[in-house]
Amino acid sequence: MPHKIGFVVVSSSGHEDGFSARELMIHAPTVSGWRSPRFCQFPQEIVLQMVERCRIRKLQLLAHQYMIPSKVEFYISESLPEYFVPYQAERFRRLGYVSLCDNEKTGCKARELKSVYVDAVGQFLKLIFHENHVNKYNIYNQVALVAVNIIGDPADFGDESHITSREKLIDHYLGQHSSEDPALEGTCTGKSDYISPLDDLAFDMYQDPEVAQIIRKLDERKREAVQKERYDYAKKLKQAIADLQKVGERLGRYEVEKRCAVEKEDYDLAKEKKQQMEQFRNQVYEQLQLHSLVDAEPMRRPSDLPLQPLTHSASPRHKQQVPSLPPQEESAPESRFAEPFLQEKPPAHPPGPSQHSTADQSPPATDPHLKTHVAGAYSKTWSYREDALLALYKQLMETPAGTPKEELKSMLRASIFLVRRAIRDIVTPVFQASLKLLKMIITQYIPKHKLSKLETAHCVERTIPVLLTRTGDSSARLRVIASNFIQEMALFKEVRSLQIIPSYLVQPLKANCSTHLAMSQMSLLARLLKDLGTGTTGFTIDNVMKFSVSALEHRVYEVRETAVRVILDMYKQHRAFILEYLPPDDSTTRKNVLYKTIFEGFAKIDGRPTDAEIRAQKKAATEEAEKRKKDEIKALQGQLAALKDIQAEAQGKEGPSMEVESQDTQGGKAAPPPAPEIPDNHYLDNLCIFCGERSESFTEEGLDLHYWKHCLMLTRCTHCKQVVEISSLTEHLLTECDKKDGFGKCYRCSEAILKEELPRHIKTKECNPAKPEKLANRCPLCHENFSPGEEAWKVHLMGPAGCTMNLRKTHVLHKVPAPLPGRGTAVTKTGTSGSKIGSKIPTPKGLNKSSGRTYTKR
Repeated sequence: MPHKIGFVVVSSSGHEDGFSARELMIHAPTVSGWRSPRFCQFPQEIVLQMVERCRIRKLQLLAHQYMIPSKVEFYISESLPEYFVPYQAERFRRLGYVSLCDNEKTGCKARELKSVYVDAVGQFLKLIFHENHVNKYNIYNQVALVAVNIIGDPADFGDESHITSREKLIDHYLGQHSSEDPALEGTCTGKSDYISPLDDLAFDMYQDPEVAQIIRKLDERKREAVQKERYDYAKKLKQAIADLQKVGERLGRYEVEKRCAVEKEDYDLAKEKKQQMEQFRNQVYEQLQLHSLVDAEPMRRPSDLPLQPLTHSASPRHKQQVPSLPPQEESAPESRFAEPFLQEKPPAHPPGPSQHSTADQSPPATDPHLKTHVAGAYSKTWSYREDALLALYKQLMETPAGTPKEELKSMLRASIFLVRRAIRDIVTPVFQASLKLLKMIITQYIPKHKLSKLETAHCVERTIPVLLTRTGDSSARLRVIASNFIQEMALFKEVRSLQIIPSYLVQPLKANCSTHLAMSQMSLLARLLKDLGTGTTGFTIDNVMKFSVSALEHRVYEVRETAVRVILDMYKQHRAFILEYLPPDDSTTRKNVLYKTIFEGFAKIDGRPTDAEIRAQKKAATEEAEKRKKDEIKALQGQLAALKDIQAEAQGKEGPSMEVESQDTQGGKAAPPPAPEIPDNHYLDNLCIFCGERSESFTEEGLDLHYWKHCLMLTRCTHCKQVVEISSLTEHLLTECDKKDGFGKCYRCSEAILKEELPRHIKTKECNPAKPEKLANRCPLCHENFSPGEEAWKVHLMGPAGCTMNLRKTHVLHKVPAPLPGRGTAVTKTGTSGSKIGSKIPTPKGLNKSSGRTYTKR
């Protein structure tokens, strides 16, 4: 007969603080369930492992009232998910999906219970949650699940029932009739697919847990009475169950109302609800005892009743096939522990029959010697607590290999209960003894007895939160011990494959956490990241970068500094992928000192000069250029004065009109008279100082047109329409252009690339690497490297074998007359004030249009 199947949560893609997926392991009116992180990426997923391989018949989901996924998919698998067994993983098989309503009709005040009938065999169930329905209450775009329920048979049982049904079908077609009594058809004992209403999710979610247990016991007695044909007693039990269901629902409402009152800090109302519950419960129990329906043993109050996770079967016919339940402290979520419960003093001697009420406050122990250890662990004398842990260490080491699995698991969970308590101990020897015991359990006890990875996961999950808390201890010695042990434990081969510890370390730092705790978590992440790396370790580029970027905003300087180091280490390994998690590298971002440090660190890693180095180089280059310019002007002035003296002397000897006639030595024809000498103060008239072309059309308007359309050394910026020299186009785009914030510099080719294209550009590595400036120039048009030096630009941009991407190359050039002896390539340009400005043709860095239609170099 199908029944409720217990399960544990193996993994989830994430959760909001206080709403872990492990909440789904508990069914009760006050459970909160699972919630995804705020503003999470979709889809989200949860993986469940059932207590045994089974044939699933029915799945039930209880949705949140407003954090509602639009769709939930179901997948099933026979083996562990791939993040537990990466090289022997079986893919999950898709079963189908269900759509959930947006709940607008109810005003987001009701919760939808969705039931799905399936027929699939496996042990692992994966739930995939798609994007949420949008409503005014779900401001963080989250999805949630209040509860999940699995109903089915053990796989072998399900297969047998399937074979029996098949045999009945064959008998029917052969004309052979079954000898079964037709009167049994339709009863719970006559239908193999009958599902008890007590296994339905609605029963546990709206019933008081203690009353629900009583109802199940009475239901078992009712079935036994029917089998023994005690029908009057069965009728009495049926009525009692119906009445108790109403009682359980009423107590469940009281509990919810009490919890709401506590959250609102209305403690008077909470006290009133508690008294109502106790009074009503006592009345009901007295009536049950009066009718001899329950034993007259002391009833456990709701505060003592553990909310057990679903690791057992509700059906009596399968009780022997599932492991025993762990104690409350081991199974309930962290938020459900009560410190007084954990710290209550145990009896001085092992509890006997007369001390039954106190035995519930210690972990279950199948060995009486283990209960003596429990008493010692609760002693007020620290040396007794230490001795108890060391004695437990010895006992577990000496446990024989043939011990039954259930007993081994029970001893392990009881030991972890004590370890967890001892980790909180303020006495260093006790704390160290707990770590020694924990290490032995993980690395020796579990492998020796071949227990499953679930037991290892249980040990880590129960202890790592407490250990992380101790890394924020006021004692520096304890902080170091705790941090070192966490790092050591994460590297255990038994723990490493579980990827549990990294998932805890990348949880965002809480604003109110202590300074020591924040520093320790950040330091642990940095150390473990170097040991484990990213990939199949639990650390990913996404979770590490999101955590580190958020840590840059932390109030503690050491945390921010470590976050910077982590980001730089990640950049060394993943380069362009890291840029996606950071703001754009522009002047606004660099105002933040941390981001300036990060981006300059990136430049050093790439072998690029930092901003400070670039500024120093520019300053040195500017000073050197100014010095050369002054020296050239001084030399030119001296040359001009000497030429004037020679010219004046020649004119004095030969008269005012000098005409030179010459004959061609080969053709005998008279050569044309040379071009008239251009006076020095008009040398720049009708001349383009960039390409060297001279033309009578180069008036002020003509030069404007030449610069704007024809000069081979110039181009127009397509982003700001300014005319600039081709040799300085890259620098213009990065520092001068109106759109300069939209460009970044590629560390390979040194060219200006649009920032939205830069990550892909860097990732593809298709650009031609640039050479150092002293070895080669770099053309921003054809992206080629060519000879260094300023004269090489003219050859490259104007020569026939030069740049193939210069669109102005079709323009017809006029040759420039040879300069006067000694003049070289230096020319002068008349400025707006009439003074002469020395200039060298290949060296201009930029061009702007100024008043008076005069072009000046920047």
